[in-house]
Amino acid sequence: MNAIDRKFCALCDELRSLNEKELYHRMRQSFERVPLQTRNNCIQFFNRFRYWGRLEPEKGIYEEIERKQAALCQYLDQFAWLYQRLADYRSKGTLYAILNNWYCYDFASTTRAKEGLFDSYFDLDLVKCSPDEVVVDLGAYTGDSVLSYLENYGADCYKKIYCYEITPATFAKLQKNLAPYSAVECRCKGVSDRVGSMWLNESQGGVSANALAEQGTLQVPVTTLDADITEPITLIKADIEGGEQKALLGAKQHIIDERPKLLISVYHRNEDLWQIPRMIEEFCPDYRFYLRYQGSPIYPTEIILLAL
Repeated sequence: MNAIDRKFCALCDELRSLNEKELYHRMRQSFERVPLQTRNNCIQFFNRFRYWGRLEPEKGIYEEIERKQAALCQYLDQFAWLYQRLADYRSKGTLYAILNNWYCYDFASTTRAKEGLFDSYFDLDLVKCSPDEVVVDLGAYTGDSVLSYLENYGADCYKKIYCYEITPATFAKLQKNLAPYSAVECRCKGVSDRVGSMWLNESQGGVSANALAEQGTLQVPVTTLDADITEPITLIKADIEGGEQKALLGAKQHIIDERPKLLISVYHRNEDLWQIPRMIEEFCPDYRFYLRYQGSPIYPTEIILLAL
């Protein structure tokens, strides 16, 4: 057993030895040992984005820690399954770093795991692209991921690119930024598991974190990739603020029939980290899974699952 396997197994053994109250107590203690300024930065970050639960110690609110504790208790076997399915030790070390950060606010392992060589999504050792790519960018924002793709693979390394963005002002910037490129189609729609409409939920974290919701400020048309794109797809990138599972359900037939490369954010919900690869494996069991992460070592975000 190598060093990374030993660390992950030791972490799982320790977590399994604790009941829910003991685990929560240890996590609280670890949080309280974090330097005050860093602790306050974490509090501000969690309360600004609200993905992972509120954290307001002065009011006795530790929802973020409670949710992490519940995930480690309830889904440890699922995280262990994912560890076994990951295809390289960089990915395995990344998963260990994420879970150990949740458990004891360890910043050293997340610092080592943080990706610095490649742009987000486009690990050139893993993600191979050709001029025949039909690329779908879910959560295209202002075109940053598409421009990164073109920079990494070349402006001639695609056949068609579809961009989906739900915020009208951002969509206008997206169109402007990608106007110089041919065969790029921008669609002001949300992508989910059904065709219809939902609402734009404007985030306190900024327009890049806007999401679909059952109520909000502006009605948004919603579609599925299976309904909206008729040609074969070769690559799907998704960063849609917690809507990734529904988007994948709505692309199920494309995934089964065409087995596109999947570059999916898995950090907006604690359970996404294992539920999304489980879902993909149910659709198509021969995918190979990798994890890469580029967020802050203080709290791991910008975690990408590469299913290839």
